[in-house]
Amino acid sequence: MGAHGTPAPDCYTSSNIMNMITMKGNGVQKQARLNRLKNEIIEYVASQTQCSAADIVDHLSNERKMRNHGLTTRKVGFFIPRYLSEMIGFTLDNSTGKRLYHIAA
Repeated sequence: MGAHGTPAPDCYTSSNIMNMITMKGNGVQKQARLNRLKNEIIEYVASQTQCSAADIVDHLSNERKMRNHGLTTRKVGFFIPRYLSEMIGFTLDNSTGKRLYHIAA
């Protein structure tokens, strides 16, 4: 052991360092979650005529049981223009100023 409980530098061999450098995942689970979220949002917006980001989050977290995705209305508001701008459009509500999402024509 080194000072203050840190590992001594000699515990890192060249093979351990090479393993640490070459370990890179494909992000398959992350991509699958992203695709599921895209599909769920598109499906919900297609079933509703006009819906807000809060409506989408409510549907996904309460009815579709996607509670562990950390979804908030703000995140959905940024997510849709970034990933789904070609499929989902929005109009601004005159009274509240909120975005109301719909399937793009």
